[in-house]
Amino acid sequence: MNASQPVPQQVNILDVDIDNITWPDLLDQLKDGGIVFTPNVDHIVKLQKDPEFFQAYKAATYRLCDSKVLLLASHFLGTPICEKISGSDLFPAFYSHYAEDDDVTIFLLGAAEGVAEEARKCINQKVGRNMVVQAYSPSYGFEKNEQECEEIIKRINDSKATVLAVGVGAPKQEKWIYKYRDRFEYAKLIMAIGATIDFEARKVARAPKWASEMGIEWVFRILREPRRLWRRYLIDDIPFLGMVIKQKWFSGSRGQAAVKLDP
Repeated sequence: MNASQPVPQQVNILDVDIDNITWPDLLDQLKDGGIVFTPNVDHIVKLQKDPEFFQAYKAATYRLCDSKVLLLASHFLGTPICEKISGSDLFPAFYSHYAEDDDVTIFLLGAAEGVAEEARKCINQKVGRNMVVQAYSPSYGFEKNEQECEEIIKRINDSKATVLAVGVGAPKQEKWIYKYRDRFEYAKLIMAIGATIDFEARKVARAPKWASEMGIEWVFRILREPRRLWRRYLIDDIPFLGMVIKQKWFSGSRGQAAVKLDP
């Protein structure tokens, strides 16, 4: 990109518009609310063939680059994204940024039984107040149980939390948020945060920062959970490279910013 050209507000990668935004601007804007998704390579690949997932993405206010590989792809396409903002980095940055703002309260939804509650205690200890007002770990397959979903919605509304952080894995968390996004009375900000609840509860260790910066955090994830993740990274996500090359050389867009997913 020529230095004289304006930086696009969104960068299109395989029909998914990713916000080109800096950390300071994002953190300040989140107080106004919205839905936050953090696309990575696996999301982008799934979005090519899952209409329900794609529809959920259309409802997002923010789509943030959660992958060094996506960041490199944006440079290859000629419209570089300015920063990588992963969900596991964003969530602690968010609660730290608003630690002294009593108007910001959080409900944690996700992780295995008892883990969300442990994360609640750890976060509140860090910020020095009861910022995470409630936490709930749903049952396996809860998204198909309408009664449990209704109970969860009631818990969230009764807590009066202004922020809902959902960590039940993609695309489940995004689809669930999309389905029930209009049912929350107080939660203005809804964030899909994946495995972040496990990290906050100190049940799972993140890869070293240098690995994340080099774009090889996925190697550590495979080593930690080989049975669950080997297929995702070594088979399902491999077509991404070819699809990006096709966008670059055969789509005619040359990676230009586009607005195809209107919130």
